[in-house]
Amino acid sequence: SCKVFYAKDPLKIVRAQAQYMFDEKGEKYLDCINNVAHVGHSHPYVIKAATKQMELLNTNSRFLHDNLVQYAQRLTATLPEKLSVCYFVNSGSEANDLALRLARQYRGHQDVITLE
Repeated sequence: SCKVFYAKDPLKIVRAQAQYMFDEKGEKYLDCINNVAHVGHSHPYVIKAATKQMELLNTNSRFLHDNLVQYAQRLTATLPEKLSVCYFVNSGSEANDLALRLARQYRGHQDVITLE
């Protein structure tokens, strides 16, 4: 069920900067598909923050850390009261899986309708 993008003329992307990706020939493409659209590729602020954190600790969110609590508090402070709980996951797939499990638990039903 996986589709290869650009099957007839595949792209070999070798680097990226801001909202653009570049192929091996230096051709520039606007990146509208990857998970970086909100900050872009190689954003200096993100690199600095990530480097600072990785110098201290580089792990996932299964362990307790004050930064997770502080981030959750900052995030929920911007949302309506009903949206006062955060679940941290590492991918869209995990987020979808968690949402499905929460909905099934809440409603007590196992059925799912999907649209293509």
